Amino acid sequence: ISDRHVNEKEKKNVAEKRAIGAAAAALVSQDDSIIIASGTTMAFLAREIKPVGRLTVITAAVPVTQILSQHADVDVIQLGGITRSSSVSVVGPFAEAMLRNFNCSKLFVGVDGIDTEFGLTTTNVLEASLNDAMINAAQKVVVLADSSKFGRRGFGRICSMERIDCIVTDDGISEQYRRLIEEAGVDLIVVRR
Repeated sequence: ISDRHVNEKEKKNVAEKRAIGAAAAALVSQDDSIIIASGTTMAFLAREIKPVGRLTVITAAVPVTQILSQHADVDVIQLGGITRSSSVSVVGPFAEAMLRNFNCSKLFVGVDGIDTEFGLTTTNVLEASLNDAMINAAQKVVVLADSSKFGRRGFGRICSMERIDCIVTDDGISEQYRRLIEEAGVDLIVVRR
């Protein structure tokens, strides 16, 4: 899977990503503190978030910061580091070091591939490393992935299936993958496209 630009990727599977974003946004609680990783589905999630109380968001994604900083009741912490032009998000040791100071209730992360044996993957190694640091800073890991991502392996491994708590996907997911994910003890939220 090549490292395509975010604008190109955002046009793919739009209905699925919007529905997935809305279902994931419903998991945000009152006065929550969350981490939002990078990826096109994260922008859909950000647009769907209706904060109750005061929401704190830590993110690597510049588009997520642009969307959520418009809310008066959302505090956005933009991670710093090397900006990847393809995803308009930051990666690298500065961003990873910042995360060591935080503990959030949930991480929302997008992936390029979900393979039940190999785990979660992305196309970029630095992004995989940052996602791992995000997992360490969150109590619950929620993966947002449209059904095309199942059975695929990207270049950089993020983590094994054991480290994730929930996957939000669309109803294009096969029965085989539904079963494998439930057997792995991961909650599955399936939205209609």
